[in-house]
Amino acid sequence: MKRIIFLLSILIAGTLAARADEPVRFTASAPSAVALDKPFQLVFSINANGKDLRMPEFTNFDVLAGPFESHSSSIQYVNGKSTSSVSVAYTYTIQAQKTGTFTIPSASITVDGKKVTSNGVSIKVLPADANVPASKGQGNQGSQASISGDNLFIRTEVSKTNVYEQEAILVTYKLYTLVDVVQCNPKNTVDFNGFMKQELDQPANKQMALENYNGRNYGTFVLYKVLLYPQHSGVIQIDKWNFEAVVRIQNKASQRSIFDDFFDSYTNVSKYVTAPAVKINVNALPTANKPASFNGTVGHFNLNSNITTSQVKANEAVTLKMTIAGSGNMKIIKNPVIKFPEGFELYDPKVTNNFRTEATGVSGTKTIEYLFIPRHSGNFEIPSAEISYFDTQEKAYKTLRTPAYKLNVLKGDGNETPVVAGNYVDKQDVKQVGKDIRFIQTDNFIISKEEEPIFGTFISWIMLLVPFIVAVILFIFFRKQAKDNANLSLVRNKKANKQAQKRLKLAQKLLNEGNKDSFYEEVLKATWTYLSDKMSIPVASLTKESVEEGLALIHVDENLINQFIQILNTCEFARYAPNSGQQEMGNLYDDTINAISTLEDIFKKQ
Repeated sequence: MKRIIFLLSILIAGTLAARADEPVRFTASAPSAVALDKPFQLVFSINANGKDLRMPEFTNFDVLAGPFESHSSSIQYVNGKSTSSVSVAYTYTIQAQKTGTFTIPSASITVDGKKVTSNGVSIKVLPADANVPASKGQGNQGSQASISGDNLFIRTEVSKTNVYEQEAILVTYKLYTLVDVVQCNPKNTVDFNGFMKQELDQPANKQMALENYNGRNYGTFVLYKVLLYPQHSGVIQIDKWNFEAVVRIQNKASQRSIFDDFFDSYTNVSKYVTAPAVKINVNALPTANKPASFNGTVGHFNLNSNITTSQVKANEAVTLKMTIAGSGNMKIIKNPVIKFPEGFELYDPKVTNNFRTEATGVSGTKTIEYLFIPRHSGNFEIPSAEISYFDTQEKAYKTLRTPAYKLNVLKGDGNETPVVAGNYVDKQDVKQVGKDIRFIQTDNFIISKEEEPIFGTFISWIMLLVPFIVAVILFIFFRKQAKDNANLSLVRNKKANKQAQKRLKLAQKLLNEGNKDSFYEEVLKATWTYLSDKMSIPVASLTKESVEEGLALIHVDENLINQFIQILNTCEFARYAPNSGQQEMGNLYDDTINAISTLEDIFKKQ
């Protein structure tokens, strides 16, 4: 009894310790959009037991039912460690009073003396469904013909229909449905001729959203999103796109029985749906006042630049950094051209793009680093660089310029030996500017004595003897190991405990899962196999009598012998005992571990 109380106290302490490491999470969840006349559920969930729950005031909503409180908990045992989880949910059924977008404030609850606050929930309330004739409703969904274009269709939504060349357009293909759609996949591909496209990533699991369209509330799924950049002016058409939707419909029998209400059957029906074509009016970029540096960039940008130093010695590296930030067709922005003074050695610029694709287009930054090395002393000026773009907000060309930088180059140390800069690739060949002959080195230098060959010295003999000695040691070791492995009885004897521990580890897993039959079978196999290997008796020839005789010959204590016999008897009969439970299985597991460990110690001492 004391042992049971001790084990229970350890279990409770371990469970509380595992629970203490998990942070408390109190969250509120509800649909993002609901219909005016449709009740819905608001759920407050917490992963701990709390008290003094304070709910917010439900302004603009009527509470129809709740709160309904539900609890769930679980305990897991992994590698001897226990972890627990608790989940408590408070569910309200509510209904909106009017249309609009409303926020339900956060709730609060006290856990372990601390107040925990949930998140607020924003809900868009859509108008109620307009009265629709029966022929246009969902109708009888028992056939493919009943799935009409009113309850299943696709819209091609474009952010703009009147744009300039290279101006981003967001195109969204959205499915609207009043029926149960299992999946919807394209039947063909769309080329988007006349556009450069940039696909937007979509979540793997598409979530349904509620949307009011033409007086009805539809479930909607976004099938595909893409950014398009028109490449020429004129009217460009986005072709229609064919999809195949698989709809789950309920079979309607002409004669129904009482079992039909319990065992409804369904059929998947294919329905072809077409997303309509859309025409885009693309305006040509104006030719008046077009800057000479314009190369097709459209959007809205700004330009910043800086230089690492304004004073440097000859043959030392300098970096001019330029950053272009904004949104638009940033991927076609070219590096601004800078005319560096003569005598400057220039390396290929290092470009870093940090772009992100959004619904409004590509935005982010483009950083260009110009590394150069002045080879002559003097005062120089690095001229201004510029980029031009067409601003879609102001519908005019804009030119951004960097300031001109003054650089004072001092005379370099020594003979101004050229410097090789690291961390840059694609460097130009080093040029010697304005000099035909390099000067002879006149600085102090150290003359070292020529090293003698190492062969024939004491160290060389050691280097030859060491591998030979290592080879002899390895030969003796592996020969002994091969001799031991040839003795199968000895090998089995050495591995007996390891094999038994492996089987008992599997038995522990079956114990945690409550698999009674498999548990007892695994413990029985582990005991018989261990005794067979230790006493060098085949399992087929091993009996309880031979176990008693074999253990008695090596002077094993009679109590330990009886313990092994008791384990074997328990395993053979416990699978058929109706009252054997988790506690009895745990006691048997502990007894088996102790018996094998004690016998293993006896064998080691012999």
